[in-house]
Amino acid sequence: MAKAPTFYVFHGSDAFTRAETIAEFKRKLGPPDTVDLNTTYLDGKNLSLGELHHACDAIPFLADKRLVIVDGMLSWLQGQKAASNEVDALLDYLPRMPDTTRLVFVEDKALPAKHPVLKLAQKEDRGYVKQFEPPKDKALPGWIVKRAKKHGAEIEPRAAHQLAAVVGNDLRLLEQEIIKLATYTNGERPITSEDVDVLVPYVQEAVVFDMVDALGRRDGPTAAQTLHRLLETGEHPLGLLAMIVRQFRLLIQVQELKQAGENANSIARIIKLHPYPTKKLYSQANHFTAAQLEKVYRHLLETDVAIKTGKIDAEVALDLLVAGIAGTTPQR
Repeated sequence: MAKAPTFYVFHGSDAFTRAETIAEFKRKLGPPDTVDLNTTYLDGKNLSLGELHHACDAIPFLADKRLVIVDGMLSWLQGQKAASNEVDALLDYLPRMPDTTRLVFVEDKALPAKHPVLKLAQKEDRGYVKQFEPPKDKALPGWIVKRAKKHGAEIEPRAAHQLAAVVGNDLRLLEQEIIKLATYTNGERPITSEDVDVLVPYVQEAVVFDMVDALGRRDGPTAAQTLHRLLETGEHPLGLLAMIVRQFRLLIQVQELKQAGENANSIARIIKLHPYPTKKLYSQANHFTAAQLEKVYRHLLETDVAIKTGKIDAEVALDLLVAGIAGTTPQR
């Protein structure tokens, strides 16, 4: 009979699922109080092999197992040119670890396939490897449906796609919104798009995207209709103006980077924005020249001052703003 693994390599960028897996791992080791007494967390950067030995060789206290979680050691070792002796010593030690210890290496990024510890864990019966990566955009609605079921709720496919579109693949944030929606419907009916509209704040930003799309097409009626839809749902005019300002500020950044030769993916990394809204901004930038965007931005700032100084009613100012931008000469 094969022995249970004693050392684990959990690597990849999906911190949410990895944390859930470790929590479940701890639950299986025994009562929470006892497990906590026998759990050691170590920062893997600059961690010596002697310190690791000391943690792993310790005898469990009033329990069968002890858990040692090491963060970032494997990627740190990989980046140290003079660490080959340490790596060799670690490779020699891991298969001989005490049966009473469970050692988990946690890495925030995927390790290369040639990493020696990764290869050892894949080859050895005492090793175990799991890579954690968030679902791709196409798979995200399916992930949302499964998480809703876990929380005792059903979600309509359209609502799942809507939630995926406005939140993106931040799984921890998605989980929070799914729990909120599941609590709201209380299992009495499926979660709908209307529920997402009411409860998920990011939906309002998505609607602002739609309004800017309409402005870019010089479709004044649609833009005005979208504006009033937002106001009717309780959005404060100054809050809406702030979202519109942010949208055009991002548009200016995206257009400048686009003209510098960057693509949508590289722009997302540079401005630290999720790829989904960045791609929409990348497309929206085609509707305006740089001069038009600067003019619109100045107009936005002037509108903000006029509202705050009481020179004009906030809703009237927004109506005039939308009409003015929609009337801007389209890009040729």
